[in-house]
Amino acid sequence: MSIAIRVRQVQKVFGQLEEETKAFQKASGLACLSGCGHCCNKADIEAAVLEFLPYAFHLFLEGQHELAKQQIQANTTGLCHGFKPIIANSPYLKGRCTIYEDRGLICRLFGFATIRDKNGDRQLSTCKWIKGSQADTIIASQALLEKGRAPHYISYYQKLAQIDFRLGQEYLPINKAILRAIEEVENYYQYRPFPYRLRRSA
Repeated sequence: MSIAIRVRQVQKVFGQLEEETKAFQKASGLACLSGCGHCCNKADIEAAVLEFLPYAFHLFLEGQHELAKQQIQANTTGLCHGFKPIIANSPYLKGRCTIYEDRGLICRLFGFATIRDKNGDRQLSTCKWIKGSQADTIIASQALLEKGRAPHYISYYQKLAQIDFRLGQEYLPINKAILRAIEEVENYYQYRPFPYRLRRSA
């Protein structure tokens, strides 16, 4: 299967998740705190390489993949390459995602998706800031979780694995996952014609 087809299929999964997340947020009333970047302020969050294939493909088409690799390799913090923190007087870290449209599946799921606890019940996987500021809303949303009206981590990662089992099961710290995705795109086109858009601008 070509890189372009795999990218489109991953983007389709992202689109399905976006719709499901929006529906759950609307029904539950849960929302991230404005400008909060605390969940990104964690070194070596793990992700599957396939999650960042769309981002890697985008970089390749724009001729930015070499620069991105250099920036990632120079990053010694372990924080995601795409996260730009903003220092401010706040009880939580503020920041923004510079690759938001191409962010990974883990970024899209956290905060509004469920995992199974040891008893097999669905539990919302969210941050302490949402729990602390919207505790009543979380309690009220439990009925939605039990009805399966929130995205579920395992089901979405299974969808990824169905697209490309190898890359969908290769988990690495997030920056290494991005690098591997870039390498995957580069290796694919090493002996193949460039995508038309990049070939035209070369």
